[in-house]
Amino acid sequence: MHPVGEHFVLGFHGFTLPGWVHKFEQEFGLGGLILFDRDVARGGPRNIEGPDQVRDLCAEIHALPSHPLVFVDQEGGKVRRLKPAAGFRDFPSAADFAALPPAEARRLALESFSEMKELGIDFDLAPVVDLNTNPDNPNIGAIGRSYSADPAEVRRCVAVLGEVARRVGLGLCLKHYPGLGGATVDSHRALTDITGTISDEQLRLFTELCNSTFGSAILLSHGLVRDWDAQWPVSVSEPAIRALRTSLPDALLITDDLQMMGLQAICTTEAASLRALSAGIDLLCIGNNLLEQAEECLRTAERLRGDLGADRALADRLAASRERIRQRKQLVGSA
Repeated sequence: MHPVGEHFVLGFHGFTLPGWVHKFEQEFGLGGLILFDRDVARGGPRNIEGPDQVRDLCAEIHALPSHPLVFVDQEGGKVRRLKPAAGFRDFPSAADFAALPPAEARRLALESFSEMKELGIDFDLAPVVDLNTNPDNPNIGAIGRSYSADPAEVRRCVAVLGEVARRVGLGLCLKHYPGLGGATVDSHRALTDITGTISDEQLRLFTELCNSTFGSAILLSHGLVRDWDAQWPVSVSEPAIRALRTSLPDALLITDDLQMMGLQAICTTEAASLRALSAGIDLLCIGNNLLEQAEECLRTAERLRGDLGADRALADRLAASRERIRQRKQLVGSA
């Protein structure tokens, strides 16, 4: 049987693992789980109460037979799942980080990354390498998520973070390919057309920084680049993903959350999952925070397993993909 669950990074509600996650992992295996502090669908807390609880939860996750990876969005500033109010170390936004003296930036990164690693977190879904080409962008520039509009400055900041991450063994994931810095709308809320905003300099940041960043991972956005694919956003676009895979054959490619409204407006979670994997994605991020779709996750995995039984070429491609996932599990120490 194909362990298709290895291609899923799932979110869930609770400070401990719910039954449906155990069921999914037992039936299909599991690539990873993503933790959030706030529950968007229900309101209130979600997975993160404090350091001791997160440490116990990560240990529970790693004890599962498939040794899932633990992911978190800890960019700093407004995008922090581990907040000082809950007992975690503070960390600045990308814009503030870029303004720090080098020694101070390195010290803060070491404190934050060491804490995450000690808690049992395997991958930080950061840094954002989107160039700040539209400072009014509601989801990037306006809230300090970009280091700079200058590629050299972005490289400098990512080099510091990459050096520290490698030192402590924390995986990093560059985002949001091919770059959302020039967007005018938030893909959490609507389809984001970034046609005409992607420069060669922006693309080079991803391709040149990926292999030198611990974990060699890239998160693909739901941005629409009509020059590449007139219909489908990058996260589920075969020509876009194929081109990136050609440039970075060994990179771990992860979708942004497939439940974001920008993608949901044109595609269900199940259809997006199958399309993304067929196009060459390694890991599907389904946060189950914007929507609660535990049953759909189970159904999608079952559908995928059936598809692999009938499609030898797809089965072979996903076997190669699972090898990339296995390598990351070994690299960061969860397997």
